[in-house]
Amino acid sequence: MESATHNRSCFHCELRPDRVLCDLPADALLAFDGIKSLCTASRGEALFHEGRPPRGIFLLCEGRAKLSVCSEHGKRLMLRIAGPGEVLGLSATMSGKPYELTAEVMDNAQVAFIKRKDLLKFLRDHREACLQVVHLLSQDLHTAFDRVRTVGLTRTRRPQIHVRLRA
Repeated sequence: MESATHNRSCFHCELRPDRVLCDLPADALLAFDGIKSLCTASRGEALFHEGRPPRGIFLLCEGRAKLSVCSEHGKRLMLRIAGPGEVLGLSATMSGKPYELTAEVMDNAQVAFIKRKDLLKFLRDHREACLQVVHLLSQDLHTAFDRVRTVGLTRTRRPQIHVRLRA
């Protein structure tokens, strides 16, 4: 990942009001600008890998990322595509546990990276941001429950056998 030569401020982003962790009060946004590193990621580049210790979170400013998991037999399953404004690696970063999945950039992307220790301090100092993170983690949990419900409780239909009676 290549660091951007300029560290564009979140204050100047036109999409800020629609994005979590971007639409913060001025003092929190100023502090957020101070801890983020703006980087450019190329197509195919992994932001982080499943099973590795969390370095921090990644906020997709522009571009998309493929989120996938790997089975113990090496088969890769794509979970979904993340788009601009999404925060990646949040659960692992907050818990200090390894990343649960792999995030790979699908097209050239602009990404804000925030180190774990800086994020934790930032959240202690800025309650509004902390509440947004709680909301994001809650949404992730509900999405996971819905997926498990869909996969685990979907009834499999038996093929119907059509019998023709002769008259």
